[in-house]
Amino acid sequence: MTLIKDIINQNKRLAKISKIVSDLSTESNIKSYLVGGCVRDLMLNPSADSIDIDIMVEGDGISFAKLLAKKMNVPKVVPFPKFATAKIPYHEYEIEVASARLESYDKSSRNPSSIQISNIQDDLLRRDFTINAMAISLNENNFGEFFDPFNGMEDLKNKILKTPLNPDNTFSDDPLRMMRACYFASKLSLEIEPECLLSIQNNSERISIVSQERITNELFKILGTDRPSIGLNILQQSGLMEYVFPEISIMYGLDQSNEYHHKDIFYHTLEVVDNAAKLSNNVDLRLAALVHDIAKPKTRRLSKSKGYTFYGHDDVGARMLKGVAESMKFSNSTRDFITKLTALHLRPISLAKKEVTDSAIRRLIVDAGEEIDDLMTLCRADITTKNPKNISKYLANFDRVDKRIKEVTEIDKLKAFQSPVRGDEIMKMFNLSPGKEVGKIKTMIEDAIINGEIKNDYSSAISFLTKIKQEKK
Repeated sequence: MTLIKDIINQNKRLAKISKIVSDLSTESNIKSYLVGGCVRDLMLNPSADSIDIDIMVEGDGISFAKLLAKKMNVPKVVPFPKFATAKIPYHEYEIEVASARLESYDKSSRNPSSIQISNIQDDLLRRDFTINAMAISLNENNFGEFFDPFNGMEDLKNKILKTPLNPDNTFSDDPLRMMRACYFASKLSLEIEPECLLSIQNNSERISIVSQERITNELFKILGTDRPSIGLNILQQSGLMEYVFPEISIMYGLDQSNEYHHKDIFYHTLEVVDNAAKLSNNVDLRLAALVHDIAKPKTRRLSKSKGYTFYGHDDVGARMLKGVAESMKFSNSTRDFITKLTALHLRPISLAKKEVTDSAIRRLIVDAGEEIDDLMTLCRADITTKNPKNISKYLANFDRVDKRIKEVTEIDKLKAFQSPVRGDEIMKMFNLSPGKEVGKIKTMIEDAIINGEIKNDYSSAISFLTKIKQEKK
């Protein structure tokens, strides 16, 4: 029997919760265990705080959760009777209590069709991967006993990801587990066992029965890892990407050759995502890195003199993303963010190539708005050349653009820029009805400010309008 009391005690959060659960187990005569991801993470890094804590009981999980919540002074519990589980929202982390169980599935859904309350041995048997099929007893008589029936700890040490049982059954029962394999491979730098990977390839089409919301959530989890390219590449190699994100899948194998890019569109994109991950924790920015070249397959043309060209892929990509965002169930804020960065991602490059005017810088700041810093980060991430001289040259170019952005006066006003004179005032001054003419005059004001002809204030704009009105007479 392996006891790991000392490891639990190294983690203040788990030690506190474990003591409360253990006492409750004794009082209620119900066996309880730490299970799943929190056990895996504890074994990898005892002092790191788990975001979520999973507790499994041999009995009624929902009733146990209510008793536990009361002891922890948590006013509410969120029950899921169909799955014999309940969540306890507790401050900065969440506790999930589940009944030990066996599950049965039908082919049309990833949700269990029937549940049978059981014991710890059966419960660990139904888990997705061996590294998540470990448990620690919280019972008074064997507190700290470590259960690892499928040698998950050994797999963690050997950097191997595999299923406890036949992977075809594991992935067919719940196809989302195939995406979770990609996520764990990225998060923990694991190699998926060949038999397991082959099973994902054979079952990839079954991901179609999973709701889009769950698929998108797993995609964001992959993007949130230190090296998203690991999981994204497995999605592609396993055939999952064709169903998960077909617009990215078709990038694979499409060559591109110009002064910036020397590899196919797909692998260039993976490098950009990894670069973005090194520069920012913003997952939306990492998503923008994934989709910034989404229109390259559609705009790809072969020129005898230039090789492959992708004219207009920034604009076409921005328009494509509106439909993509809807089908992928992205939030409106995510949609607007990735659309804007895709539309603008070539602008800083063009400004870096030539003498930068203040008006061009102002126009970039206005068009990028609050996302100007994220746009510049994306542009830096887009440098994937392996030539050290070219890297230095491109970074120096962006440094120059960055410096000019910071030098432009009234940068904060420009980020939220719009004409200082409103439309109703323009209509009154020019005796106009609502229509295109009003918009044209507003654009004239904005252009004059951006070009440095007038100041970005109300009085300067009114004087400018007065001059226009006199010229129209």
